[in-house]
Parts: sequence; C-alpha cells; structure tokens
Amino acid sequence: MPTYQFEAWDAKGAPIKDVIEAPSEDEAQQTIRQMGYFVTKISVKKAKRIGGPGKRRQKSLSIGKASNRQLTTFTRQLSILQDAGLPILRSLRILETQTRPGPLKNALIDVVDDIEGGASLSEAMAKCPKAFDRLYVNMVKAGEAGGALEIILQRLAEFLEKAQTLRRKVKGALVYPIVVLFVAAGILTFIMVWIVPAFEKIFKEFGSQLPAITQALIGISNAFVYYWWALILAPVALVLLIKLMGMFAYGRMGWDLFKLKMPVFGQLVEKNIIARTTRTLGTLVASGVPILEALNITRETSANAMFEKMYLGVYESIREGESIAVPMRQHSKPRFNVVALWWWMFFIGGLIGILMYLMKSSQRIVDELVVNMVDVGEETGELDTMLYKIADNYDEEVKVLTDALTSMLEPVLIVVLGGIVGFIVVALFMPLIQIIVDLTGGGNK
Repeated sequence: MPTYQFEAWDAKGAPIKDVIEAPSEDEAQQTIRQMGYFVTKISVKKAKRIGGPGKRRQKSLSIGKASNRQLTTFTRQLSILQDAGLPILRSLRILETQTRPGPLKNALIDVVDDIEGGASLSEAMAKCPKAFDRLYVNMVKAGEAGGALEIILQRLAEFLEKAQTLRRKVKGALVYPIVVLFVAAGILTFIMVWIVPAFEKIFKEFGSQLPAITQALIGISNAFVYYWWALILAPVALVLLIKLMGMFAYGRMGWDLFKLKMPVFGQLVEKNIIARTTRTLGTLVASGVPILEALNITRETSANAMFEKMYLGVYESIREGESIAVPMRQHSKPRFNVVALWWWMFFIGGLIGILMYLMKSSQRIVDELVVNMVDVGEETGELDTMLYKIADNYDEEVKVLTDALTSMLEPVLIVVLGGIVGFIVVALFMPLIQIIVDLTGGGNK
C-alpha cells in the first residue's frame, strides 16, 4: 500500500505535516478530511534508498557483459553479507551503491526493483543475463529452495575465484611472447620498409651482381612495401573464415577439434576446458541442482563443440537410466572431420599435416583417469567431491604446462628472432663486402 505525505490545516488554522497509508490518493484525502484537516498538498512518499536522501538511482550507458572480476568480487561480498545475517534486499542495496557504473550496477538496480516488486532473487537475476548466466541463476535458485543461500553463494564465489585464477595464469603466461612478437614485428617492418630499400638503391648504383640471399631479402622487402595491405588483410580474412565456418555445426566442430589437438597449445586448451567443466559440474551437483540441468549448463559453458557433444551424449544416456562414466568414455572419442583435416593441412602443411591429424584424431578428449574418478564418485555417492579433485588436478596441470610452455617459448623466440636478424645481416653485408673488394682491387691496379 502506498504512503502519502501531506500538508494541511487543522480546525484552528495550524499547519500540519504528516504521512498516511491509503490505497489511492482520493481515499487518502477523504481519510485526512475525516480527521478534521483541510488538505493543501499531497503526494506519494518515495522510499529512501541507500546513498543519501533524495538520490535517485539512474542507470548508466553500458555495452557488453559484466566483467568476471567484478562479478567475482560482488559474489564474495554478497556471501559475506548473507553470512552476517543481513536481509538480501539490504545486502543488494549496499553492494549496488558500491559498484562502479556499468552492466553489473545496471543489473543490480533491476534486481533490487524486481525483489521489491515481489520476485525472488533467482527470478530477478534471470532477467539480467548480461550479469548473471544460467549457472549463476540455477545455483542461487537451488540455494533458495534448500534454504542455504549463504552456503551456495560461498561455493559460487569460490568457483568464480578459481576460474578467474586459472584464466589469469594462462593469460599471464601468454603476455611475454605476444609482446615480444609485436615488438619484433614492428622492428622487422621498419627494416623491410626503410632500411632494405636504401641498401637496394646503393646496390643498383654500383651495378653489382646480388647473391640469391640478398635477392630473396629484397623480394620480401618489396612485398612489405607494395603489398602491405595484403599483410593486414590476411589475418583479418583468416578470422572471418573461422567465424564463417563456425556458423555451421560441422565447421565449428572441425575448428574446435583442431584447437584441442594442435601442436604446443592443444594440450593447454584441452586441460583448461576439462578443469573448467568438471568444476562447473561439481559445483552445480554440490549445490543441489538436478543432474540433467547441471549437465545442460556445463555443456553450454564448455565453449567447445566436441565437449558439448560429449556432455550431450552423457545427458541423453542419463535420461535413459545409465551412469555418467560409461557414456563419457564412449562420447569422448572424436569422429573424422574433413574441416579439421583441412585446418591441419593449412597450418602444418600438406602431407605432414595429414599424418599428424590421423595420429591425433582417434585420441579421446577425456583421459581414462577422469572417467575412472567419475565412476568412483558415482559408486560412492561423492560425485561432486571427485569432480572437484579432477578440476584441482587439471588446474595444477594447466599451471605446470603453462610454465613449461613459457620456458620453452623464450629460447625458441630468441633463436627464431636471432635467425631472422642473422639472415638480414648476411643478406645485406655480402654485397657490401663484394663492393668493397671490387673497389679495393680496382684501386690497386
């Protein structure tokens, strides 16, 4: 029932200021008149919000989704407030005022308004997919149903923190080689566009016969100068080709299979997905989410067509009354894919790419260790515990593999860049030495 604040005069002419609850403004005025007051002003009293009196919450213009870091911090803070016994609405208002403008703050404003309107927390969050995905909403829903929202929020916060830590490790390991490659590309572009053409001009003035290595370098330099647009369009075209193939299920499957089995980085991608999906499934099962719904959510968050197919196979098998381990073993073996073969030929090259694909195409995406641990978890009734152990194990493997790749990439980059610099130096100085020899010999005669 709304509350109205009013100003009036009493029977003696003294001013009165007060508030009254009534279904409508007309009924409020009628009640005030029955009290013997003459109404001069009446309006709906607006509820005060955290952040100071008179402050109106306004949404800011935002693009994209809430960042993982913000969502992780929010979840941890909300779990702490709930554990302290604060009402959920007050907790959300406090966190909303502390959140910086953006998608998460806009979502919290909507969530608070929906809860004030009678919706549950999970229902309100489900209306804000830019901040809260299905995994998040279903875990909150399970916590509400079981009366253990603070425990679920703690599990969710731990899940998000570990996922963020894993992403940070992988990204941090790739920063060094990416920076080195960009700097090296910039330096090489400068040499090819400005330095090599200057040397070419000198060589032409002396009319000397250029060795094959120098002619090759000049050819590369001319390609940089005259076909620079192709060097820019090539990676753009490659990205567009990947996106175009990804629009079709078979094409997306081929690209995702190549990512899982590609040299050097394939193991890192595969172990990262296993760690993420097993932790997701374990968290959902531990939170009381039904197993079929948990598998659906895990499948959607895997971000890989092959893992989606595997979890879909597990889902269908469980609907027919089977366990998880057996269908996981059956559906984890990829089928032959022409698009995957094409990517191997494109990146690795012809016959070598074909042979490498044929050797790797029959390898399962899930190790036997994972299947056995899931089987033990089902038999002992501790599936969530086993899934957590699998995730922790693969998190550690990802860390070790990331460190190993970083250690391996450093000397490889040094050798490759040293080889490129050596090639340029030899290609430029061989003709110069020949010119000097010719000039010296001509002078002696």
